[in-house]
Amino acid sequence: MSVETWTAVSSGVVGVASAAAAVWSGRAARRTRRDHRRDDFTVVTDAMRKEIDRQGLRIDELEQATDRQDQRLEGAGVAITYLIERIRGLTSWVRSIDLEPPAAPPVPERAREFIHHDV
Repeated sequence: MSVETWTAVSSGVVGVASAAAAVWSGRAARRTRRDHRRDDFTVVTDAMRKEIDRQGLRIDELEQATDRQDQRLEGAGVAITYLIERIRGLTSWVRSIDLEPPAAPPVPERAREFIHHDV
């Protein structure tokens, strides 16, 4: 064999070896199906964590709003009780001086479920 033949054969062998090494390294560097599933799970888990945190903040806001409403309702109840006692006192005073208080206007429909007595 001549030098040119050896050169051609050796270049062919080197080319095949390079191609095999490229295929092997490409295969080794490729992400496996398991890797993709793991990454998908991580993405979904992160998204769920963010949504859970957002929902937790929303629940906290709703609880604060509920507390404020409860305080307002409690205050309104105290105010209504005070006004009822005040009207009863004034009515008693008017009757004690032998007068009759004026007739009250009819109770509105929406208020009837909350007013359980006549003054």
